[in-house]
Amino acid sequence: MSFRRGVVRQSKFRHVFAQAWKSEHCIDDVRVSRVTWDGPLCAVNPKFIAVIIEAGGGGTFLVLPINKSGRVDQSCPTVCGHAAPVLDIQWCPHDDNIIASASEDCTVKVWQIPDGGLTVPMTDAILTLEGHSKRVGILAWHPSAYNILLTAGCDNIICVWNVGTGELVYQLTESHPDLIYSVSWNKDGSAVCTVCKDKALRIIDPRRGTVLKVREKVHEGTRPMRAIFLADGKILTTGFSRMSERQLALWDAKDLSEPVVVQEMDTSNGVLLPFYDPDTNMVYLCGKGDCTIRYFEVTDEPPYVHFLSLYSSKEPQRGAGFLCKRGVEVNKCEIARFYKLHERKVEPISMTVPRKSDLFQVDLYPDTAGLEPALLADEWIAGQDAPPLLVSLSGGYTAPPSKQRDTLRGKPKRDSQDSGSPLTSAGNTAAHTSTPTSAAREMDEEAAPQQVTPKETDGNADRPRREDEMLTELLAEMKALRAVVLAQNQRIELLERQLARIEDGDV
Repeated sequence: MSFRRGVVRQSKFRHVFAQAWKSEHCIDDVRVSRVTWDGPLCAVNPKFIAVIIEAGGGGTFLVLPINKSGRVDQSCPTVCGHAAPVLDIQWCPHDDNIIASASEDCTVKVWQIPDGGLTVPMTDAILTLEGHSKRVGILAWHPSAYNILLTAGCDNIICVWNVGTGELVYQLTESHPDLIYSVSWNKDGSAVCTVCKDKALRIIDPRRGTVLKVREKVHEGTRPMRAIFLADGKILTTGFSRMSERQLALWDAKDLSEPVVVQEMDTSNGVLLPFYDPDTNMVYLCGKGDCTIRYFEVTDEPPYVHFLSLYSSKEPQRGAGFLCKRGVEVNKCEIARFYKLHERKVEPISMTVPRKSDLFQVDLYPDTAGLEPALLADEWIAGQDAPPLLVSLSGGYTAPPSKQRDTLRGKPKRDSQDSGSPLTSAGNTAAHTSTPTSAAREMDEEAAPQQVTPKETDGNADRPRREDEMLTELLAEMKALRAVVLAQNQRIELLERQLARIEDGDV
């Protein structure tokens, strides 16, 4: 009897390590809002963290610098311009100082936060948007067009605004017969997907106001659902089965007749909030009231949605904020960071991929969406579409100090070819090669003699000679490392060909 050895799925995210920050790095005495709306209650960007908090007689949210830790004084200034509780807050993807807030007072306000955070309470918004007749609970900035903001309210209406002019440019009044649970833009902002209390998934063209596709009863349960567009155009939904089991489903936007895959997870009442990272194609699921964060990788191979692991803690989460890739610590191989909301505390949780190398990990950090918008509001309104402009994260990477580098004085920092080129600022979307040969080339460039400025002599004749010997040793070591990397590259290519033959059934 012969057995065929199972092939373990290869993924660099199989061993993502999740860890909560130490208590001294948490934010304490934050009175997180108790509103019953199923939203994240938190928004984060590389500059600030915003949390919706409890307040008497109005709607208030707290804005703190991202590096804030420790106790928050009760007299800390807040954003407090709404007349009723705030339900949702979202940072603008093209300006880290602009945040929008939606409230039960039927308005949406846009605020400009000064650098460094608030010094006095902020009551006057730079813009107030009034177009809903009932409370507004959903905000969604356009991913690539500047100043385009989508709002959805309990009046079952979707509004699209030009924030630059304060104009209501599109209003969808007939698309949804009941309460809208979630709205998500696709990659280039040409369409949105929505889920509604009638259990239907809709793909909508907001500019024409037409429903392109509908799928009835995405999930059989009556509890709220969520839907998000993925980078490849597929749609991921979370909801409940008829037996109140929480489900995760993947749909092909071109054919909604049957789901690509459905996974059942557990029985719980907490609504699953999906957070998506388009750079790694990973989805994180945070259940309100849960003590866990599950994470999955979405691929083109069965079973399509691969469970990776989960982070578990003792205390349940009231909500969570997800930091965009521009804010993570690249030199620690951090691929994601959450800000978990407790009853009176905000706790950062880092997701890292352990690596031994000090080099920039190109495979973990492909080019990501930058601040520069791809389109102006008028261009998108006129019918143009474009994906977000991408920037390299290598420019923000700082190599940890080592003994060898400390012996060299005045070594100039090598400008990143991608971060400094005009193509990057114009939105060059070409992905960096992730082969070991590029890493070897980078090592050679760092070891080039013109990059090193030896220390000035202090009268000791042997010192320049020792520095020359050290430099020679460094170059020899780099040359040996390059040979190893090239050999390993050839070995990897051979193994990949063998694996492909096994998967194709040739062996």
